[in-house]
This record gives sequence, C-alpha cells and structure tokens, in this order.
Amino acid sequence: SVQEVLDNALKGMGTSNYELEFRTKSNEIRYLLVNATTRRDAENNIVGVVGVAQDVTEAAQHDRAVAAMANELRQLVDTANAPIFGIDVHGNVNEWNNKTAEITGFTKEEAFDKPLVSTFIVSSLRQSVQEVMDNALQGRETSNYELEFRTKSGEIRYLLVNATTRRDADSNIVGVVGVAQDVTEAAQHDRAVAAMANELRQLVDTANAPIFGIDVYGNVNEWNDKTAEITG
Repeated sequence: SVQEVLDNALKGMGTSNYELEFRTKSNEIRYLLVNATTRRDAENNIVGVVGVAQDVTEAAQHDRAVAAMANELRQLVDTANAPIFGIDVHGNVNEWNNKTAEITGFTKEEAFDKPLVSTFIVSSLRQSVQEVMDNALQGRETSNYELEFRTKSGEIRYLLVNATTRRDADSNIVGVVGVAQDVTEAAQHDRAVAAMANELRQLVDTANAPIFGIDVYGNVNEWNDKTAEITG
C-alpha cells in the first residue's frame, strides 16, 4: 500500500494524511501521518516524491490501545455467562449476546433492529417493561426487575434484569443495556408453590368437615366454610 502511494505520487497523484509505520534503528515502530507530494524539476518533469509527515505515534498507540480494549470488552459481553441485551433510543435491539441468543432461541441477526418490547416481551408485561426502558432512557435506572421473555419456540423465560442507561463519550444517552440473570427455574418453582398454597386454601375453605385454628395467643385465625355453617 505504501508502494502504491509512492507510485501514484510519481504519476502526479499526491496523497494526503496517509498513516504509515516507520521502523527505527532500535527496531521500534513510529507512526507518521504523511502527505506524499509529487516532486518536479524546473521544466515540470516528475523527478520524485517528497513526504511531509507528522509524528502521531502517541496518538496512534492510544487509538490502538482503545481499540484493543473495546475488542476485549466486546468479547466479554458476547461470551458472558449472563444474558446481556440492549436497545437504542427508539427501543430497537442493538445488543444481543450469545447467552441471550441461547436462552431465547433468536440469533443476533434475527433480534437486531427489532422493537424489544413488542417482539420479545409477553403482552401482559409490555406496558410495565416499556416504562422501565423509558425511565432508563431518561437516566432513571432499575435494578432486579423481573420480566418474561417469549422464546422462539413459544416458551416463557423469566429474567431478573438491571436496566442501565447507555451513554456515549459526551455523556449523551444513546440507549439502554439490560444485564440479566435467568431465574426461570426459581420463578417456576415459586409459582408452583403459590399454586399449591392456593389449592390447599381452597381445599380447607370448601372441605366438608369443620376446620378451625388459633394462634399462639388463643385467638381464632382459621375458620372454614363448614365451621361457619355449623356455628352460624
């Protein structure tokens, strides 16, 4: 590529702000921002190329360090053992890591640019989830919010989510990131226990035998329908 720049300049086509790497005598690399200008003699014949450069080594090294860090952070997000997803200011998905894809069954390509709430959240929770997202888009974050994701196969996954405001380098709000924990098994267990408790309550209330109870102070705290019927 450097040879192309020089060849072009030897044909009268100069190049501006071309970054090249010089190897020093001590084998270090210096980054130079070069303007390659055609050199001509008194009769306007091309006789060579002149490079006027600016040493941008420190800035280039900083940029590479930032790029390396960004790449590392991207890998951490993509391979994290927790679901991580995000939206832009319009509510469309722009972050969808591997764990989220695994849990929901939707690939990153299938999820990207889709409206998060209307596409992936169960209808009964859409309004409240939208409120959480809207709050985060205004800088008001929410921790440990349980939402229900509908998977590609139609199952429900329960996620405990921290909705965090996403900002750019100038601190402008550009979206929301959700870092989640899959609590499906625990949520299903809690719902099963609640259903069982409700069923037992109904059995007690509608039993054909009088059932009553007291607390540690001797005060009545259980009095089913049959007891009420018998005692009046």
